[in-house]
Amino acid sequence: MLLSGAAPVVAEELDQLQRLNQAEFRLLSEDLGGVVSSKSFVPSAPMGITGFELAVNVTGTSLQNRDLFDRSSSSTIPSAFPMINVRAMKGLPWDIDVGASYSYIPGTDIKVYGEVRYALVSGGILTPSVSLRGSYSRLEGVDQLEFDSKGLDISVSKKIFVVTPYGGAGYVWLSSEPQNVPGLRGETFGVPKVFAGVRANLGVAGFTFEVDRTGEAVTYGPRFGAGW
Repeated sequence: MLLSGAAPVVAEELDQLQRLNQAEFRLLSEDLGGVVSSKSFVPSAPMGITGFELAVNVTGTSLQNRDLFDRSSSSTIPSAFPMINVRAMKGLPWDIDVGASYSYIPGTDIKVYGEVRYALVSGGILTPSVSLRGSYSRLEGVDQLEFDSKGLDISVSKKIFVVTPYGGAGYVWLSSEPQNVPGLRGETFGVPKVFAGVRANLGVAGFTFEVDRTGEAVTYGPRFGAGW
């Protein structure tokens, strides 16, 4: 288990936060949590001590308050916030997996520093796998904002031949701190998350598609990985 990193945008250009009032800043922060928080993109079964995978995710997040992003940015915000994420995962003893990833939005530097996943139930021919995952991510490259997320979720999956559907739910704690923006104070709050996906294993290669809803922001996209 792991805890869990287009258009010329984006968060680097969130440079007009002074145009927002406190309630609007909170709504923008909720949307940004859906973008920055770590996504699962893995079934619940542990990788095993010899397991390793390197994968790339390409996702878009639908913003509920795009008008606030447009107002607080000197650039045009796309309707679906784009992200490219590269993640490495390694299996350890005792059904534990660890991972680290780097996420990129054109014009930003979002990093997912680490995730840890623990398989509560390893699963078998008739039983599903159940895992608990913790994650941490941080937005960087935005002068007017310090933003990070911490997440905890539980997921269930069941392999059916070469296909493994999975789903889960959890909670994400967000910290959004404006930097040198008069009239705005920091926001610290939590939002629920639910997610579901399906993975197809083709030898050493794997393809995953996932939909994640964190708060009101919906993220979706494919993941391509290779490993053993």
